[in-house]
Amino acid sequence: MRPRRERILLTGLIALVLIPAISINAKPPKPSPAPLRWRPLMGEYVRDTETVIILESDGKLCAAFKQTEVAPLKQISTDSFEFDSSTARKGEHVVFSRSRGKVTQVTIGPLAYQRKPLGPEEGANQLKIQPMRPVPTLIKEALAAQPPNETGDFLPTDLVELRKLDPTIKLEIRYATTNNLFGTVFYSQARAFLQRPAAEAVVRVNRKLKTAGYGLLVHDGYRPWYVTKVFWDATPDDKKLFVADPAKGSRHNRGCAVDITLYDLKTGKPVEMVSTYDETTDRAYPNYAGGTSLQRWHRDLLRSAMEAEGFTVYEAEWWHFDYKDWQKYRIGTPRFEEIGR
Repeated sequence: MRPRRERILLTGLIALVLIPAISINAKPPKPSPAPLRWRPLMGEYVRDTETVIILESDGKLCAAFKQTEVAPLKQISTDSFEFDSSTARKGEHVVFSRSRGKVTQVTIGPLAYQRKPLGPEEGANQLKIQPMRPVPTLIKEALAAQPPNETGDFLPTDLVELRKLDPTIKLEIRYATTNNLFGTVFYSQARAFLQRPAAEAVVRVNRKLKTAGYGLLVHDGYRPWYVTKVFWDATPDDKKLFVADPAKGSRHNRGCAVDITLYDLKTGKPVEMVSTYDETTDRAYPNYAGGTSLQRWHRDLLRSAMEAEGFTVYEAEWWHFDYKDWQKYRIGTPRFEEIGR
């Protein structure tokens, strides 16, 4: 994986070219879905240290080079394209190659780029990683450990259940199932809690999004500290950017972070984003330029709505939002079944 600073630079600069700011009040035109015939072609392709992103933008299949160079393509046949006449690469051929029906390579001019695997296996909605040590052992150790000692004045903890404030907020708490990054059940109950001000802000976001035809789907809220320790100890070093250091505690532990996405009010189904939830790849970055115009539009609509109510998106995960007052609350350890006793 790229060093943290380089990864942010790469995704951010490309995004500046492609992605306009979205405001729920301004209601910019919603893009049409990308043609299905292009979907198998889209993704990242690598040659040595160079990465080319094949994406859809404004109804055109495009290739993104060198952080800021984005060139639209003109389709010649199913797997053959050439650069549009408006680009400096005018007329240069782009040919995709398949093996057993799957696209494995793109040849741009004389250079061949190999497809980079991204996200979960086909047909799955959750990427999984191999824990560094057996998770049951790590859970036992974490339950016996103590969170970091904190000094100072903190607000009293007032964790409230989101669905008790607004039953139209949907839940898909994957850590209460085995369908999560580590394939292990961590929560005994599929519930989502936040500190009251953060929870009320989420309810306001959900109310506003309904005017645009969407609702909120929550994957996680308050997380007991011991679970954060398990995540950290189970995660390989090259992916620790995506988990919190238990020595500092997580904003989830303070009840001021929420993992969240959108669902369509008409169908009741989650909308498709640029990456899947809890995906430890570049696609998880909130400014990642790949994917389709519609995926990016949904991602940016969610971000705009959350930011308007005092949340900030985490730099490496489009789904993770921190509430503005997170530092005013202590790290929490209670399990869900203990809350409210």
